[in-house]
Amino acid sequence: LESSLYSDGKVDETVQMLTAAGQTFEKDGALWLRTTDYGDDKDRVMRKSDGSYTYFLPDVAYHLAKWRRGFSRAIDVQGADHHSTVTRVRAGLQALGMGIPAGYPEYELHQMVTVMKGGEEVKISKRAGSYVTVRDLIDEVGRDAVRYFLLMRKSDSQLVFDVDVARAQSEENPVYYIQMAHARVCGIFRVGEVDATTITGAGVDWSALAEDDERELVKALLGFPALVTAAARTLAPHLVASYLLETARLVHTWYHKHHVLGEPEPIRSARLALARAAQVTLANGLAMLGITAPERM
Repeated sequence: LESSLYSDGKVDETVQMLTAAGQTFEKDGALWLRTTDYGDDKDRVMRKSDGSYTYFLPDVAYHLAKWRRGFSRAIDVQGADHHSTVTRVRAGLQALGMGIPAGYPEYELHQMVTVMKGGEEVKISKRAGSYVTVRDLIDEVGRDAVRYFLLMRKSDSQLVFDVDVARAQSEENPVYYIQMAHARVCGIFRVGEVDATTITGAGVDWSALAEDDERELVKALLGFPALVTAAARTLAPHLVASYLLETARLVHTWYHKHHVLGEPEPIRSARLALARAAQVTLANGLAMLGITAPERM
């Protein structure tokens, strides 16, 4: 809790360290931090004339404690309305003279979310105290839909959360569409009474996958590891969300156009291996986003 930063003395200690480092000065009864030395457009008040601290100082104390505990990388997820915090917190950390990098911590700033229901925007008023919480959305559409919808756009893009779409059990709902693709490939093994875990791809004649739809799906599945690496490196989980939606489209197309269990060898074995690869990839991708992968729907 933020209150522990005060009760444990971490905020006071941070002020003392900044003062000892010669990075503060007093003016108009307040204590200021020389943030202009670290790229800010003006110096900032740390302690007001009434003795209370400004809001960015606890953030400096928190990240100092995090750095000391060995977290050489920290990622803060905040709303875009907190953009001014970035420079101030980083300046405070650098001013401590502890060798904390200039880009520490990293920030992912999210745009505000517009919630739609019944074709109309859900009005939010700070003055009236009315707002929509994540709990409200989970109660409306479920945890899986909330997680996917909040991750399907780049963090700095505007997001419209359509409650009706998120609740729909149709192709219009991307979460339902992806989960249905997973359930369908699971159904192949269930109907064929095949233990999916025994399908490893060993000894499979991959040339039997001669249809364009199959080769396109194979190509997409092979690209999954590189995509995950890129998403992690660039802090872009929306890449995984987009990948799952496109891969689900390929799976649905393949499922509707091609039989598996009734085919002769080597086509049957090759298509079972392809179904298993799709099953594992979809399940892993959904798990990365914290979304379930049902085997029946």
